[in-house]
Amino acid sequence: MEQKITDLLKRLSVVEEALAQPDIFEKPEEYRKLSKEHSYLTDLKEVWETMQSAKKSLSENQELLKGEEEEEMVSLLKEEIETLEKEIPNLENALETLLVPPDPDDDRNVIMELRAGIGGDEAALFVGDCVRMYQLYAGLKGWKVEALASSPSDVGGFKEYIMVISGEKVRRFLQYEGGTHRVQRVPETETQGRVHTSAITVAIMLEPSEDEEVQIDEKDLRIDTYRASGAGGQHINTTDSAVRITHIPTGAVAYCQDERSQHKNKGKAMRLLTAKIAEQERIKREQEEASLRAQQVGTGDRSGRIRTYNFPQNRVTDHRINLTLYHLDRIMQGELEPISVALVKHFHEQKLSS
Repeated sequence: MEQKITDLLKRLSVVEEALAQPDIFEKPEEYRKLSKEHSYLTDLKEVWETMQSAKKSLSENQELLKGEEEEEMVSLLKEEIETLEKEIPNLENALETLLVPPDPDDDRNVIMELRAGIGGDEAALFVGDCVRMYQLYAGLKGWKVEALASSPSDVGGFKEYIMVISGEKVRRFLQYEGGTHRVQRVPETETQGRVHTSAITVAIMLEPSEDEEVQIDEKDLRIDTYRASGAGGQHINTTDSAVRITHIPTGAVAYCQDERSQHKNKGKAMRLLTAKIAEQERIKREQEEASLRAQQVGTGDRSGRIRTYNFPQNRVTDHRINLTLYHLDRIMQGELEPISVALVKHFHEQKLSS
């Protein structure tokens, strides 16, 4: 690892020299790429130097402790050693994540589509819990969240919830959330205290960028308007403001009823529809992504799970990487970083080995 970092940091001086050239602003695309690479290599250098400094301080403090007799100084050294022993593994994890090379799509907006699967009301409630979990994670990462469409459940939660998440490295850390998520817990309505199992599906789509043109012919669209409804079927609007758009050639469907304006609902539905069509086109181009997409959505059946959330044991397990953590309560508060980092590292290593 040390040799790899040394090689990368040699590249930093080359990039800085290229950015210092007077004619670099005349080449906007090259300038953009070099600026991004410079930011990445600067982050790598900062974490690497911080870790080296922390390891040096730890070694020095451990050596000082051996010959120290003064009680107050011993206590102070032990406290510093304990802090450094906690800090170094975190720095090592951050470094391992940075060693996964940046991808051009890392910063692309992600559309998350969460749907209740097997488990009825309990699955819908868990959709609501996961929406909140991802929104809290986004808050911790400084990402922006925008609701696109939702279908509330009678008992709370959602039958379906679709949102756009944007920000730095958002796709890098969320791309592996697609799949079936299984939950094991005692529902509030359960009088015998029995643990129930239900499942939801999460699908991840890239929102098309400005330079990724998606051709949609108006003649290929069927646009239906209807009266928006809330949970329990009650009407939440007195006008036909809800919009459902069907792209006839592909069968892709998008809807929105969250806004009071039909015009705004149509805009959001078109945004989602464009992403769905772009995803289908990507699937056609890359067979690998086709199989990944099929794995992501599945049928909502428990057998296709990628992750299990066990509330009685405060445990979460990601089955793809055999990672089990016993702080589910914190994960549901948005602390997804340990899982996200492990997944990024695992799939990068898998890609290298294949």
